[in-house]
Amino acid sequence: MNTGWSIFIIVVTIANILGCWWLLHWSSKHKADIADSDTTGHRWDGDLQELNKPLPRWWLILFNITIVFGLVYLVLYPGLGNFEGVYKWTQDKRYQSELQAAEAQREQVFAQFAEMDFDALVREPAALQTGQRIFANHCAMCHGSDARGAPGFPNLRDQDWLYGSDADALHTSIADGRQGVMPPFGSVLGEQGIWETVAYVQSLSGQNASPGLVEKGKAHYQALCIACHGPEGRGNQILGAPNLTDDIWLHGGSPDSIAAAISEGRTNRMPPHKELIGEQRVPLVAAYVASLSAADADHGQDEH
Repeated sequence: MNTGWSIFIIVVTIANILGCWWLLHWSSKHKADIADSDTTGHRWDGDLQELNKPLPRWWLILFNITIVFGLVYLVLYPGLGNFEGVYKWTQDKRYQSELQAAEAQREQVFAQFAEMDFDALVREPAALQTGQRIFANHCAMCHGSDARGAPGFPNLRDQDWLYGSDADALHTSIADGRQGVMPPFGSVLGEQGIWETVAYVQSLSGQNASPGLVEKGKAHYQALCIACHGPEGRGNQILGAPNLTDDIWLHGGSPDSIAAAISEGRTNRMPPHKELIGEQRVPLVAAYVASLSAADADHGQDEH
């Protein structure tokens, strides 16, 4: 705000406060120049009259207190143009102060987990509860509140991991994010070649496919796909290339979904969360995610 506008705001504000004080005291006095009756002479609807009486003293005192309060407030806090006030208070300073206080309280909570290794965190109920809350606030919008994912967003409760499930892999995924790219091969294979490759990929996961198409698709796979997905189609966790031999599909396992992936490619991005949630919270989320996969694995074994 420039100096001119600042002076204008100060003058208008002070003038309004003083004007209110003058009007208050002027209107509180008995109008002696009006007839010696107790009315102002105004009449409405036949019998409604405006009385000529001063305002109650208690009401005047309260109003004067509010004026004094307003003046003191404008001296102590910002409100007069560029004048910062004696305390130099700002919303940003107040926010930062409360944020620091809240952060200090949170650090006390996380300090108890700082010295625990990954395996200990996975077995610690308090750590998992904290990790669950962080997950709900920052991860559930993509992976779901139950962490079972959605098309394009991995299910975190199964045992299928694009980049691995050890402590380092999970920490890197959460802290630094991931960038997965499947290049498009539509222009290379052509429509017929795409469907031949689809048939071979289906056969890798045990789906029914035409043997003739499978054999031709295998040649396309070995020429274009083997470098990432491996000779047996089991993927490569270093590259984030998915395992094509199981029945778990990030974007769907129908022929149309597979064809779209081969023809148009896929681009997936897991954003980094280190700056968002803080370095101390990353291991807690990693431990919580690992516990979900372990719990579902144990549940599956019990069912069998």
